[in-house]
Amino acid sequence: MRIFLYKDVPKVGMAGEIVKVKDGFALNFLFPQKLGVEVTRKNESEFKKREKTIERRSEVITTQTSMLAEKIKSTTVVIKCKVHDDGKLYGSLSPKKIVDALAAKGISVASNQVILNKSIKTSGKHDVIIKLSSRLKPTLTVKVTAEE
Repeated sequence: MRIFLYKDVPKVGMAGEIVKVKDGFALNFLFPQKLGVEVTRKNESEFKKREKTIERRSEVITTQTSMLAEKIKSTTVVIKCKVHDDGKLYGSLSPKKIVDALAAKGISVASNQVILNKSIKTSGKHDVIIKLSSRLKPTLTVKVTAEE
């Protein structure tokens, strides 16, 4: 069955694409969740036009996202936290603090885009992944220092 996707579906396709999926997957998952609609001979030309429009729009978004990724790669964020004498933090560093520090530098990301492989509980330099899209995941350097 050929489906026009309204939203991105992992391992199936991106929004605005016409993809071929099994009937059961479309009927039981895609249609009830309003993720796509069936492409028929009548509506095929309309979806082809939409596909081209979305493709142009996604090219613009892709270039903006890649520019943001380069900006994030070259940025080092310094966050001051309360620290024990042995260099451990009181608690751990939250994604919200990282987002606030990036916002202060003029970079806007959401806290759910900050991926911490493990909790940051010590002072020093740490690498944090910022997930901008399924393909773009630049690494940000976060330097945690002690509050004076």
